[in-house]
Amino acid sequence: MTTARRGSFDVDVHFMGVASLASKQSRDPVTQVGACIVKNNVILGIGYNRMPRNCSHFPWGKNEKDPLKNKHSYVCHAEMIAICNKNSADVKDSTMYVTLFPCNECAKLIVENGIKEVVYQSYKDKPSTDASKLIFDAAGVKYR
Repeated sequence: MTTARRGSFDVDVHFMGVASLASKQSRDPVTQVGACIVKNNVILGIGYNRMPRNCSHFPWGKNEKDPLKNKHSYVCHAEMIAICNKNSADVKDSTMYVTLFPCNECAKLIVENGIKEVVYQSYKDKPSTDASKLIFDAAGVKYR
C-alpha cells in the first residue's frame, strides 16, 4: 500500500509563494507586489499591483511634479485587486498574504472586509505603514 508523501512545507510558505508568484505579473518597473487571500487553506482571491483595466497606458513613474504623471494617482494595489477578485467569497476571518506590508489605504480595505490576519514578506518604514499598524491594532487585525 502506498502512503502519503511526508515533508510538505508550511502553509505560510506555500501561500506566500502564491503571492510572490502573483507579484511577477506586475508591470511596475520598481515595486512588484502580490497578495493572496486564504480561508481554511482555500485561496479566495489573488492580486498584484497594476493599473485599472483599460488604463495600462498610464504612467509608471513617480518623480514627476505633476501628480497626473505619477503612478500613485492611478495604480491599484495588490491587496485591493485580491479583494476585488474574491469571486463573491466571504473573506471575513481570512488571512491575507502579501509581499509588501500594506499601506494605510489598503489597511482600511482589509479591516472593512473582515480579514483577520496579514502575513507580509517585506516592510518599508514609511508614515503610511505606521498608520497601517495603528489601524490594524485598533481593529484587532494580527500582522506578522
